[in-house]
Amino acid sequence: MPITTCVFDAYGTLFDVAAAARQAASEPAFEEIADDWSVVAEHWRQKQLSYSWLRAIVDAHTDFWEVTQNGLDWALERTGHNTDPALRQRLLDLYWELQAYPEVPEMLGALKNAGLNTAILSNGSPEMLEGAVKSADIGETLDACLSVQSVGIFKPDARVYDLVSQHFGCAKEEVLFVSSNGWDAAAASGYGFTCAWVNRAGEPMDRLPWTPQHVLTDLSGIPDLVKAS
Repeated sequence: MPITTCVFDAYGTLFDVAAAARQAASEPAFEEIADDWSVVAEHWRQKQLSYSWLRAIVDAHTDFWEVTQNGLDWALERTGHNTDPALRQRLLDLYWELQAYPEVPEMLGALKNAGLNTAILSNGSPEMLEGAVKSADIGETLDACLSVQSVGIFKPDARVYDLVSQHFGCAKEEVLFVSSNGWDAAAASGYGFTCAWVNRAGEPMDRLPWTPQHVLTDLSGIPDLVKAS
């Protein structure tokens, strides 16, 4: 069955989650993180994800913005930067303006020109996704932004992946799901999607019951991958 619908994770896949810390570190007011901004960004992202998994397991769902703030607070304390409220606020403000990876606009445009449905499927709240899409100026190349908020549980719960067929009326076999998170691509593959893992960092494959069908180093090859399907 040919691919009709391309669905993307947002954070780390379309949007560079390290961009907030990198930008703050370049500003004179926040020179304190100039040398370890990448460590702050890594801790922030890992805690953001692990808190979402724990909340899903124990049925303690909350808005992803709260999870994002909780993850940042842990990261700042872990790196010794938790005494500067201005830094915290700047990082949170920048998270609403994350940069898209350079290849994203052209890649999405190519998919739309080929007649594909395109969408985001994300843990992010609708407001967070709206801000990121607007900042990256990619709204015209997306048909939908699907948020876990509508089902009240974070990925990789199957109810999240159900949102795609509910919105587009397509079969699982018609969906190419793309994520930079190995666990997300694996889980979505187990769900029944064709999956591409965008492995920008060259990380090992996660040891899980399922594996994504495709592994890419960036998003530029997605249109050709769809053509070949």
